[in-house]
Parts: sequence; C-alpha cells; structure tokens
Amino acid sequence: MAMHLQIFWGSFYLTICCLLHVGVLALTVTLLQRIDQGLERPGMVRVIALLFTSFLTIVLSHTTHVWLWAWALVGVEVLQDWNSAVYFSLVSYTSLGYGDVVLGPGARIFGAFSSVTGLLAFGLSTAFLVALMTRLLKHWYR
Repeated sequence: MAMHLQIFWGSFYLTICCLLHVGVLALTVTLLQRIDQGLERPGMVRVIALLFTSFLTIVLSHTTHVWLWAWALVGVEVLQDWNSAVYFSLVSYTSLGYGDVVLGPGARIFGAFSSVTGLLAFGLSTAFLVALMTRLLKHWYR
C-alpha cells in the first residue's frame, strides 16, 4: 500500500475508534447518572457500581478498537489469519510491540496508527476515571 493510502486509512480507522470511544464515554456518563439516581444512599455499593460500570464500558470500548484494527488488517490483506491480526492489533494498540509478528514495508505506517489509537484512547480513559474518582472522593469525604 502506498504511503499516502496508509496515512489515509490509518487516519480513517483512528478517527472511527476515537468517535466510538468518545461516544461510549458519553453514554457511560448517562448510565452513571441513572445508576447514581437509582441508588438511594451513598456508600461503598454506590462507588462499586459506578466504578465497575465505568471500567466495564471502557474495557468493551478498547476491545472493540482492537477488533476493528484486526478487521482492517485482514480486510486489506496485510495479515492473512484472524489469530495473527487480533494478536498484532492488541500488541500494537497497547504499545507492547513484541516484534514477533511484523507488517511488510507496505503496511508499517498503517499498523502504527493502531498504536496512536491506543495511546489516545488509554489517555482519554485514564482522564475519565481520574475525573470520576475525584468526583466520588469529593462527594464521599464532604
């Protein structure tokens, strides 16, 4: 794949994943508000419910990103089997980069966009959880 196509398609999948992640976090906020209103008294049950819901939705979002990147790698025939595609996608997305599965010269830039997606999504997830914890602790220790 030519360099400009790698950049285009890498940016395309990066954008799709970022929109998905922002959407999931927005829905999570709505879900957290409903859970918070449904629980009558504050306490450990409330904190556990809110944190578990946040954690679960974030993990599902990240998992979806990995599968989208694997689908893209198989779709453009960069990797031939799903096992290698999911593995490469997961290792790249998390920036582990073991190096035992590598892409050819015509797809390296495209594959690197998976790492950029993971870095951005993990950063946003971390900020979301820190904001949630800050809010919960302020409310709890008021």
